[in-house]
Amino acid sequence: MNSKLFQQIRILDPVSNTDRIADVLIIDSKIAAVETQISEFPTKTEIQNSHGLILGPGLVDLYSHSGEPGFEERETIESLIQAATAGGFTRLAILPDTFPPVDNPAGLARLQNLAKNYASTPIIYYWGAITQGLQGEQMTELGELATTGVVGFADGLPLQNLGLLRRILEYLKPLNKPLALCCNNSRLAGKGVMREGYDSIRLGLPGVPTMAETSALAAVLELVDAIGTPVHIMRVSTARSVELIRVAKNRGLPITASTTWMHLLLDTQAMEGKSPFETEFFPYDTNLRLEPPLGNSSDRLALVQGIKDGVLDAIAIEHAPFCYEEKTVTFYEAPPGTIGLEIALPLLWQNFVQTGKLSALDLWRVLSTAPSKCLGLSPGEVRPQKSAEVTLFGPQETWVVEKQTLKSRSINTPWLGKQIQGRVLEV
Repeated sequence: MNSKLFQQIRILDPVSNTDRIADVLIIDSKIAAVETQISEFPTKTEIQNSHGLILGPGLVDLYSHSGEPGFEERETIESLIQAATAGGFTRLAILPDTFPPVDNPAGLARLQNLAKNYASTPIIYYWGAITQGLQGEQMTELGELATTGVVGFADGLPLQNLGLLRRILEYLKPLNKPLALCCNNSRLAGKGVMREGYDSIRLGLPGVPTMAETSALAAVLELVDAIGTPVHIMRVSTARSVELIRVAKNRGLPITASTTWMHLLLDTQAMEGKSPFETEFFPYDTNLRLEPPLGNSSDRLALVQGIKDGVLDAIAIEHAPFCYEEKTVTFYEAPPGTIGLEIALPLLWQNFVQTGKLSALDLWRVLSTAPSKCLGLSPGEVRPQKSAEVTLFGPQETWVVEKQTLKSRSINTPWLGKQIQGRVLEV
């Protein structure tokens, strides 16, 4: 029998809307008791004075990228699992953009077999591709994939063919699987690499207009309204998108939505080396090249408000590893994406909870129980008789983000070499 007692730990449980100090006893990976003070426990129980520490349901990432198979130099399944564990994630959903992509049962089986060789935490879920080869031209065998264990369907790329999207929504309606869509009109976006506005003009980088996202989003919402298939909107990045989603939800459309942690923390000013939270970056840092691009300051503030109001249901990490050589190019040429599994919680906590911009319970909700619901999964809880799928977080722990301290194979993050406060201690 393995047992552990956390004494006087701060419990964050979004399901019961609980934020309190109590003792928590865990026996054989199950929560045995949660009480103001626990005095009876097995004789060989490991006792930990947990003053100042936080215990909450395990974090859940809606969508991230795996290098393996195809790009093992960026990330393997093993290193991805280690990075997720180090960041406090007990559930991780992987997008299908491996090589080859997960657009058929054999591709899914390949990934499932790779993950079987490693620890059972985090639990790995797989998005199945919507279209063959992620090309946006012909739908996959959605019904067949739905029976083989995919958590839902997502290409991770915008679908430009609205006629095809209509057929996909009609086909998926009876399958009861989440469908995640990102919205971007490629013709309007053109060759832009940052959000269009004053900063893009001053920096001399081609801009992506807000309407590239919002026009595509408006079309998706019209289809959802007509057909009724539930949809998750990925990568929301503009203030106008938040407003469109707010109106759609008020009308009762069956949608959920998420933004990424980077779009909450940073905006276009980071491209000049500045940030809203007094962190200095390198100008034109290719680790700030994202898709969609970072918004203007008004976009970032609207996204934060959307999280507060519940218009945006969840925060996604979208961990996207790239090799040093891939990112050591001009900003225009760099592939979009950054790692984040290991540093998202500390940075969000430090910059939102400690500054009073978000409550601790609200942040934990959009990183844990809300993403589970978006995936159609039962959320974790911190209460007796429940599985001890929990994350132990030390908000006062400090550490430096370096290659030696990261579990990921890649180091493409603008926080490389910087000291941050807050660290996951255990899952």
